[in-house]
Amino acid sequence: MRRRVFLAVISAVIVTPFFFSGCAEDPYIPQPAVDEYVFRVPSNFPQPVYNFANNTVSEAGFKLGRKLFYDPILSRDNSTSCASCHQQASAFAHTEHRFSHGINDQLGNRNAPPVYNMAWLPYFMWDGGINHIESQPSGPITNPIEMDESLGNVIAKLSATPAYRAMFTDAFGDDTITTQRMFRAMAQFMGMMVSANSRYDKYMRGETGGEMNAQELSGLSLFRQKCASCHTEPLFSDYAFRNNGLAADPTINDSGRTHITQNPADMYKFKTPSLRNIELTTPYMHDGRFITLDQALNHYTSGVVAGPTLDPLLADGIPMTAQEKADIITFLKTLTDISFTIDHRFSEHAVSHEH
Repeated sequence: MRRRVFLAVISAVIVTPFFFSGCAEDPYIPQPAVDEYVFRVPSNFPQPVYNFANNTVSEAGFKLGRKLFYDPILSRDNSTSCASCHQQASAFAHTEHRFSHGINDQLGNRNAPPVYNMAWLPYFMWDGGINHIESQPSGPITNPIEMDESLGNVIAKLSATPAYRAMFTDAFGDDTITTQRMFRAMAQFMGMMVSANSRYDKYMRGETGGEMNAQELSGLSLFRQKCASCHTEPLFSDYAFRNNGLAADPTINDSGRTHITQNPADMYKFKTPSLRNIELTTPYMHDGRFITLDQALNHYTSGVVAGPTLDPLLADGIPMTAQEKADIITFLKTLTDISFTIDHRFSEHAVSHEH
């Protein structure tokens, strides 16, 4: 039977227990969601950039993508997986690591961004060097200081693994393993990683659990006045490339977007990151230079460095009092989506249990 995926608006999932003798569900143990492998667009979100009609989500495809995400077989020495730098408890960022370690304990020069709401991204990587979710894994896989493997070798290793041949058969109908199939399975997994159940989201949708106190509401108002031009709701990014006035780090010498476009006008511009789950994803900025949210906001009040490509919105910095900063940070913490960080569908524990 042809598998289908239906785009639907998120609604409350009602789990009806059946209290037959000897088989009652324990109400204190969370029950699986209905249709947990169906992609849904949250009601307070726009339509995604990625078109799942061309890569229908299936349970088999999703689980194959998850297996690949957690498997170090994608790296040259079988030591490093995608999950090595993108860990669920920190919204699939690498918390407290300024730069993640690749193979041979090598360090890159950019902070590993979190992985969520990928279906809405028009560009990937800090410099936008990849513009399609199905191509995104090729970057870290082939990067010499991350996973340092060729796609040909990855396909050869997967093809030599009976368990993978069986999983590709389940997902695609036969055991032919190609880069397109591998990347489409990973796109199913990563595309389903939707984080849209924070207290802010419940507030915007008028749901129970979305109540905000006076300081949080003040922070939301201030955020909309001072931050939302770049960190646009509901995704909390406009995904544009901007120079936000960070002093260039001479030990890294990272030119940003210019590295891709070769255009001097893009010097030191980086993609605006989403602020969702920001409480969990320290350190901050493309090079992880700030450890706390206070430090990040202090940069905008007093640390912006002028330059020819500085974003015009930051020409005078962003004036904020100490109380305004405190209110904004209090609001930012309402963007934390704990349900996403414990969702069993995305966990390595689920992989170990199923294989």
